[in-house]
Amino acid sequence: MPDSTRKRCSWVNVENALMLEYHDVEWGVPTHDDRKHFEFLVLEGAQAGLSWSIILNKRDGYRRAFSQFDPSKVARYTDARIDKLVADGGIIRNRAKISAAVKNAQAFLKVQEEFESFDAYCWQFVNGSPRQNRWRSMNEIPASTEESDAFSRDLKRRGFSFVGTTTIYAHMQAVGMVNDHVVECFRHREIRRLGA
Repeated sequence: MPDSTRKRCSWVNVENALMLEYHDVEWGVPTHDDRKHFEFLVLEGAQAGLSWSIILNKRDGYRRAFSQFDPSKVARYTDARIDKLVADGGIIRNRAKISAAVKNAQAFLKVQEEFESFDAYCWQFVNGSPRQNRWRSMNEIPASTEESDAFSRDLKRRGFSFVGTTTIYAHMQAVGMVNDHVVECFRHREIRRLGA
């Protein structure tokens, strides 16, 4: 069990074990795994208008419902499969978000074909290395940046949906394209070393 007395980013509810684990182990770690990128695109799209803790609580449901986030399988989901997912209490039962995940899987495969990996495609928006920010408080952290604006625009041009600039900035934070742990958080320095 993670130490709940350590200094962390203020958005972390230390009473929530999933949130604590996510912050301490996963958030901000530079990722170069396409399936992980697809997972976060699905989860962040599902989060729109909701809290991240709701999504974390349903993450296992999403893994099951979306074929362990295998984009080649999700891309083949039929309308009947989407109907079934709309009735699945293990995920957010929003038809538009579920349909977007299927459509995004199809667009994701095209990006992989063009760039050899989604990873190679997305990291170009930060010139291949994580942005190392030095925020002192959560109030300083932007909801979007020029990079997330460009990334979001390009994804939309390629047929993705539920990929607004705020959602994409959250994706960039999650997969370590930016280090947005505040400087007093114990993970800030650890993540910075990973990006070096």
